[in-house]
Amino acid sequence: MGTKPSILLVHGLWADGSCWNEIIPTLQAEGYDVIAVQNPLTSLADDVAAVNRALARLEGPTVLVGHSWGGFVISEAGNHTKVKSLVYVAALAPDSGEDFGELTGKVGHVPVEQHFQIEEGFIWVSKEGVQECFAGDLPAEKSAVIYATQGAPSAGVFSSVLKEAAWRKKPSWYVIANDDQTVSPELQYFMSNRMGATTMVLASSHVAMISHPKEVLEQIRAAART
Repeated sequence: MGTKPSILLVHGLWADGSCWNEIIPTLQAEGYDVIAVQNPLTSLADDVAAVNRALARLEGPTVLVGHSWGGFVISEAGNHTKVKSLVYVAALAPDSGEDFGELTGKVGHVPVEQHFQIEEGFIWVSKEGVQECFAGDLPAEKSAVIYATQGAPSAGVFSSVLKEAAWRKKPSWYVIANDDQTVSPELQYFMSNRMGATTMVLASSHVAMISHPKEVLEQIRAAART
């Protein structure tokens, strides 16, 4: 692997590790050691623990890449001494002491909320919601796979509070998905500006790493070079 850092990919809500399948082969071919963590989506603490277990398997400095809710996770897990830099992809980036509702409440409701289906304390997104609001720029057959493999979060996730924001101490990159209907683009601009992140704006749905993998890879490589 030479001097290249490792790459740890952290998925968000209504996804799993397979959402990085357009990214992983290229990074591996370029000589990076890559792991896509499988978050339980049961609480912030559980997801951070899953990231820490993956970090223990990687050698040397590591770049954390978080999508959506995964940004909340890497903002906490990024305080680990192995982590050298952070990449946010249409992701939540709370500040220290900020909770989920406080962060997302800075803007209005997002369209995906109209498609929530709550069962036994877990929140799913309907097939129509995945196609229209989560992965609107993907072919129907691809969004159908995302629907089938979605990870439903516990409702308790939405009351999470961040202890310490890693982005205040470590260099960060951000990919804004300008056509996002799951995390408000307005909120993405606010968070990336607050972080002072190196920012890229894409005409993309929420799943920029699937619809625009080449551009997302550019941000990951930049974070790896730092």
